[in-house]
Amino acid sequence: MNSQHAQHSPEILVFDSSDALASAAAQRLAAAIVSAQSDRGVARIALTGGSTGIAALRALRTVGDPIDWGRVEIFWGDDRFLPAGHEDRNDAQADEALLSHVPVDAARVFRMPCDEGEFAGDATAGARAYEETLRSLTPDGKIPELDVHLLGMGPDGHINSLFPGKATLSERERAVVAEFDSPKPPPQRITLTFPVVNAARHVWFLVAGADKAPAVAKAVGRASPADYPAAGAQGRDGTTWFLDKNAAELLR
Repeated sequence: MNSQHAQHSPEILVFDSSDALASAAAQRLAAAIVSAQSDRGVARIALTGGSTGIAALRALRTVGDPIDWGRVEIFWGDDRFLPAGHEDRNDAQADEALLSHVPVDAARVFRMPCDEGEFAGDATAGARAYEETLRSLTPDGKIPELDVHLLGMGPDGHINSLFPGKATLSERERAVVAEFDSPKPPPQRITLTFPVVNAARHVWFLVAGADKAPAVAKAVGRASPADYPAAGAQGRDGTTWFLDKNAAELLR
């Protein structure tokens, strides 16, 4: 997958509050799911963790669009390498906010491996297994193209578990890698890489809070992805920033 597609200007949406941001993102995501199902039969969505991303999932429970949840495939951009059901795992938070409340097909919910069972203590094997799962979903063994990849962003500009200055940022062959030294705990993660993010039709950032404003300005201003990984993420058909006014305050 070539991540060097033509640069396009991102869409910037600014909301008065993080709640308004989450509600708007949920409405738009519902429409995107319905559209993808109309075009291709199935909608493929990568979820993100974090308070804003989880709030958007909670809001998705109450939108009006008639989503056929049996034809939605759910992925994660990253997850913490912890036991299943751990409260710090993104999938556990997504279950609580959304997935346990809607009739998803469990066979179409693709969770990242947990630190237990066959993968106990081996995040690298877990990452390899997740990539194999992804490649098994397409006839030619390529990574599925996501319809929407939701992304949060840290104050340091990280996305998924791709952190500034890390070798994982330059990964172009593997779709899924392990991170063993996350600057925020827990240290071990599994994450999608840039080739997967940038093959998505749409990349949406959900970012709230004044502490994120400097990184938002750097990422939107196309700083180096080595310094601000968010600057390297863009959808093939579009990139949208859903921001509250505090996160947007340094944009010119």
